[in-house]
This record gives sequence, structure tokens and C-alpha cells, in this order.
Amino acid sequence: MMGRQTGDQSRLFYAFNLEERVPERHLLRRLNPIVTRVLVELREKLKPFYSEIGRPSIDPELMLRMLIVGYCYGTRFERKLCEDVELHLAYRWFCRLDLDDKVPDHSTFSVNRHGRFRDSDIFRQLFEAVVKACMDAGLIKGEGFAVDASVMEADASRYHGKAPDEIDWSAPERQTRAVVEYLSGLDDDGSNADRKLPKVISPTDPCSAWTAKANKRVQFGYGLNYLIDIENAVIVDVEATPARTYDEVRATKTMIERTERRFDLKPARLAADTAYGTDKFLGWLVGAGIAPHIPVWEMANRNDGTFSRSDFTFDKQKNEYRCPNGKALRTTGRVHDGRTILYRASMRDCGPCPLKPKCCPNVPWRKVPRAVNEAARDIARAIMGTPEYERSRDERKRVEMRFAHLKTHHRFERMRLRGLSGARDEFHLAAVAQNLKTLAKHIR
Repeated sequence: MMGRQTGDQSRLFYAFNLEERVPERHLLRRLNPIVTRVLVELREKLKPFYSEIGRPSIDPELMLRMLIVGYCYGTRFERKLCEDVELHLAYRWFCRLDLDDKVPDHSTFSVNRHGRFRDSDIFRQLFEAVVKACMDAGLIKGEGFAVDASVMEADASRYHGKAPDEIDWSAPERQTRAVVEYLSGLDDDGSNADRKLPKVISPTDPCSAWTAKANKRVQFGYGLNYLIDIENAVIVDVEATPARTYDEVRATKTMIERTERRFDLKPARLAADTAYGTDKFLGWLVGAGIAPHIPVWEMANRNDGTFSRSDFTFDKQKNEYRCPNGKALRTTGRVHDGRTILYRASMRDCGPCPLKPKCCPNVPWRKVPRAVNEAARDIARAIMGTPEYERSRDERKRVEMRFAHLKTHHRFERMRLRGLSGARDEFHLAAVAQNLKTLAKHIR
């Protein structure tokens, strides 16, 4: 028999307990004790950024809890997040809001994220506090790290890119926070003074890079750089850069040094893909005492049938190369472009040599370039093929899984904020959400 809802009058009184409505196995219930311990110390660090007079502000812990909820469940728009907290009982319970408590307005988030939150670097401190909680739980071993970068599309149209000299930065529509940050970065960044300006730049988000990495469409984007501990794939550091390989490799050095300085963690080995196998970066890794489990970026191999550099034997004691015919190639020791030393053969040896058509058919003598950090490249080549290297190559997939999880489950594929500082805020919150979920899984 078909049932029918009976009773047309509601009850006058309800006995409602919000605590009982959140299941024991709910993610936010497992995250709550962790977040509670982490936010206790951050409250004191935020106090200097609030005025001593005036009306009491909204509790900063409430806004941080709401942001954690948003990045855990892929709701990164403040307006939508406030609506979800208003309706979802578990969100209200995690944010310590009762049924009658008012949810903050979405504009409050904008004021705090671009104001006191950014000035206090609170998201960086929140991330580091979660990493310390993972260390206390024994999730970080510190023996092996893996690094990689993923492209996140910037909040800028790929159809409106212009050359840098075509943009009038003094126009009223260009007086934005992202443009001011970009122009101030040009004045302060003296280390990249010799680098050329990009050919295409976004007028709305000039800090982003014009890129077509990872076989994607050409777009403006940022590089999300993760440095993870291989043991449990805990993110030990995160850095935001323009989506350029040069900036991403350089950010790895920054992350490793900062991790050692903040957490006293220094890996014995680092796993990465071929993009990190440059001679300069490998030289820095070997000098820092870190074994490079990285494929060497080989650019000297030839495919025209002539001898490549690998066909020449280097004598370290005599500091010379030996060609396949046994002749010596010597150098003056001059460093070209700050990174390459040239070894040249004698014209008297190359002229009558029977192997000249396969060695240097178009020039009188053969010259072989050798990187200044070629010794570090040789160390990386020696590691390749070992069982330890094969294990690191398999474990390196865990950092790629982090990116896949972030884009699939957290719906993070396009930036919400503009500017490099906005990218840092978003990436820190994304890493916080992922580390919290790893920690909650371990506690369960």
C-alpha cells in the first residue's frame, strides 16, 4: 500500500544537538583536534595585525577554519563557501558555529586575505604548523625527497596577451594589486636582470607565464612546486613560480634550503624528472651532499651519424679528452658563458685522420664542450641504473599523484587569486588541506 505523509503541524520545540549530527567517521571530525592544536599558536601571531580599539572583528580562527573546509572540499570561491557553511551541518560544527550563529560575509574574506592575512604570512605559518604536526606523528622520515611542478591556469584570458612594450601600465584599469606587485618585482629582482622579458604577457595578471607545458593548450599559468617526503607523500614545502622550467628548478633549491632551516630536515637523496637534470642544479645538489636520483639532461648527443661527446674519453688526471683515434683534445681553461669549457683537437691530428668524416666533416678540427659541473653529471649517471635509482623512480610518482589528487578531488585546476602572492596563498592552503587529510588517515 502506498504510504502518505501524515501530520500537517510542526512541533513547537526541538531537542537538537549539532554534535550528534556529525558522524564519527566524518573527515572534519578527524581533522578537528589537529586543527584545534595548530590554530592555538597562530592566534597570537595574528594579534599585532589587529587594532586595539574599535569594534571586535570576526574571529580569525573562524575564517581560517572556513578556508580549510573550502580547500578540502574544492569550494574556493568565498561567496559559495559562505553559502555552504550556512547550510551544511558538518561545516557549521567544524567552524564552531551554532544553528543561530551568523556566517561571515564573503567580502570579509577578501579584506582579510588581501590585507592582514597576507601581511602576516599566516598561510605560510599555517602550512609549517601542519608539517610539524606530521613530523610529531612520525609521518616524515627525512631520508628521501621528491620534487616536481604542475601547471595551474592563471585567472587571465589567453586571448588577451600582449607584448610588454604594448601595455600602458599607467592606465586606470591597470591599477590593480597584481600589476603593482609585478612592477615592484621588476625593480627589486636584480638577480634576473640579464634575463629577457617574455614575448607575451597578460595585462590582468602579468606575473603569470605564457606556457604550453604538459601538452596542454597555450595559456597563462603558475607553477605549483611540491617538495614531498617519499615515505608518506607528506608535502614538506611548496613554492609558487611562473610556469617556466627555469623558475621551477630554481625554486627547488629554495625549498630544500628552507626545509633544512625551518624543520632541520635534509634528504640524503632527491628524486626528480629530466627537467631537473641540468648541470648547474646537479652541481648544487652534489655540493650540498644530496645524491641526485635524477636523469641527466643530455644535450650533446648527435643524431647525424658523427661522433658524440660520449664517444670521447675524459682523462681526469691530465684534464684532456681522447678521441676514438687516440688523439688528445686539450683546453685553455677558459669558461664560456659561465658554465662550459671547450676542449680542442689539433689541426695536425684531425687533418690526416681517417675518422674525420665521422668526427668533424665540416670543420678543420674537433672541439668537445664540457660543463663546469660535469663531475656532478657523472655522479648522476653512475646512480642511474642502480636498484636505489629504480626505487626512487617508482617513488617519484607519489608527487605526481599529489597533483592528480588536487585537480581531481579538490577541483583545483584554475587560479582563484591573481599575482604571485595570491598564488602562494592558494598553494599553501591546498598543501595544508592535502597534508591534513594524510594526517587524518594516519590517525584513523
